Amino acid sequence: MLLVLLVLAGFVGLTLLAQAHVIPPIRQAVGAMGVWAPLGIMLLRGVSIVLPALPSTAYSLFAGALLGFKTGFLTIAVTDVVACSIAFALARHWGREPVRRLVGNKAMSVVERFSSSRLESNFLLMTGLLMTGFFDFVSYGLGLAGTSPQRFFPALVLSVVVSDLPIVALGAGVFDSGKATLIAAVVGVFLLAFIQSTVRRRFAALKQTKD
Repeated sequence: MLLVLLVLAGFVGLTLLAQAHVIPPIRQAVGAMGVWAPLGIMLLRGVSIVLPALPSTAYSLFAGALLGFKTGFLTIAVTDVVACSIAFALARHWGREPVRRLVGNKAMSVVERFSSSRLESNFLLMTGLLMTGFFDFVSYGLGLAGTSPQRFFPALVLSVVVSDLPIVALGAGVFDSGKATLIAAVVGVFLLAFIQSTVRRRFAALKQTKD
């Protein structure tokens, strides 16, 4: 308990210091960049999705912290929809070998797990998996499985809204003085984590049943 309290106290202290001394000058510099700041984040986030070996979640936090909630969420949401659609289309039209050369053998083994699971027949599970950290792999996998765009895009848009909102809000809330935003973001992150955990368990159970 003492360790938890110390960690929380340290987190609060670092957050207050960042709010007072770190974030304001960074936001001023970002504001001076104009439209290039969100475009830069969009490019980095998009590349990390199309090449799924690269980490991408941190960009959602950065977008909220540096751009504010509204601009940050719009930046990340548009990027995710476009980049995941590109991954889906590449897999659907190119097939396995071109995608393998693009993402690499290690990432391709994860893509294959999702492509062989017939997710297109279960809209809720498909949407739930697109909310997890494997959303880029899932997009490729659904494309390889021949999922129709009419089933993929509604699931993608819904998953982007639900999963991006709390992460971007957390980034904005931590580095802003708005307590309501921070509290709502923390609650949203916990709910998202619960959804992700439930979806992963159901997907694992589905794989075991089919195997």
